[in-house]
Parts: sequence; C-alpha cells; structure tokens
Amino acid sequence: MAPVALITGASRGIGRSIALRLARDGYTVVVNYRADERAAKDTAQILQALGADGMLCQADVTDEQAVRRMVAAVEKAYGRIDLLVNNAGTAEQALFTDLTTASWGAMMDVHVNAAFYTCSAVLPGMIRRKSGNVVNIASMWGQVGASCEVHYSTAKAALIGMTKALAKEVAPSGIRVNAVAPGAIDTAMMAGFSEEDRRAIAEETPLGRLGKPEDVAAAVSFLASTDAAFITGQVIAPNGGLVI
Repeated sequence: MAPVALITGASRGIGRSIALRLARDGYTVVVNYRADERAAKDTAQILQALGADGMLCQADVTDEQAVRRMVAAVEKAYGRIDLLVNNAGTAEQALFTDLTTASWGAMMDVHVNAAFYTCSAVLPGMIRRKSGNVVNIASMWGQVGASCEVHYSTAKAALIGMTKALAKEVAPSGIRVNAVAPGAIDTAMMAGFSEEDRRAIAEETPLGRLGKPEDVAAAVSFLASTDAAFITGQVIAPNGGLVI
C-alpha cells in the first residue's frame, strides 16, 4: 500500500504544489481545505490525472474537534497517516500598534494551535507504528523577524520551536519532525504587492528571482524521503539566499 500523506491547506498555492509533488513521489494524498471547495476539487482532479489515490477533507484546522474528525476519517479510509504536512496558514501586514487581540489570536490559531491539534491527533498512530514523518511549513520571517509582520513572525518562530522540541521527544519512536522555512514565494499571498515591489524583492534575493511553490514542494519531498532518514529537528530554507 502506498504511504499516506495528509496536507493541510492543500487546495491551492504551496499546499497544492506539495500535494502534486507527493503524488508523483507515490503517496496517497489527503487534501485538507477549509472553505475553497472549488479549488480543492481542482486539486483533486489534477491528482486524479496523475493517477494518484486520495481524498478531500474539509476541516477548519483551528477547530480541534474538526481536526480529530478529519484524522479519524483518514485513518478509517487508509488505516494510517505516514506523513503530516502542516501547511495551512495566512499572512497579514500590519503595524504592531495596529494589531488587535483578535488578529494576534487568529494568527496563533492557524499557525501554532492548528499544528498542535493535527500533531496531537496524528502522532498516537505514528508512535504505535514507531514510524512517521511531520513537516511544518514555517517562514524565513520565523527565523529573523519581519517589520510590520510581528504576529506572523512570532507564530512562525513558535512553529520552528515546536518542530525542534517535538523532534527530540518523538525521535525514539522512529518519527522525524522537520520544518521548511520559505522565502518570498510567488503565490496568492503576494497578490497585494505591486509589480514594482515584486521586482524589488526579486532583485534583493541573491538568486535573482521569487521562489515558486514547487521550490517549497521539493524541500518537503526531500524531508519526507529516505534520503533524509537521518535528518530531524532541522529547518530547510528555500529562500534564494535572502536569509543566510
């Protein structure tokens, strides 16, 4: 039986690219989405065209009970989850003095609490099997911080801390936990940037371009593979040299 990967926030952008790459790697792919059913179905159609098995799972990953129901449905369908990719997230630019308790809490919910809920639901099965893999999608701003994105930077830094600590805890059970910290990736999250701003970011990046979702997917593919069998608690940073 093919290994099973659950990817949160996989209806579009980086999540969709990860789903397609893992399908090509031979995984059965579970596409989680919150609200964009059309995009999720589009992703499913592409996966079917690739000949991949899988399923769609609607769930708000900031809702612990919804996450538990989703994981139970996947385990009922396939018996296990071999790879969890915590990709769901959002970004927002705002001055720190303009942040509200609600906006701060929402950022922590989708990046930190959601990863806690998914890991809490998935890890017991991995521990029983003494095998498994978790990849958290962080950000370069979680490594160095970004002006006007304090809440986002804080959430991603927390996710990196969770990655490192959890990797130590579950390693004796044969489970690896790593993070991918992308740089400026050309997705819908950059829709608010002008073309001039996008060119400026590309010029600031040593490799001279914005990243592609496929660049992130390749890093996830590597960390999920046997080539990375001795790698855990690490942060892989596909950022074009913008943060070194």
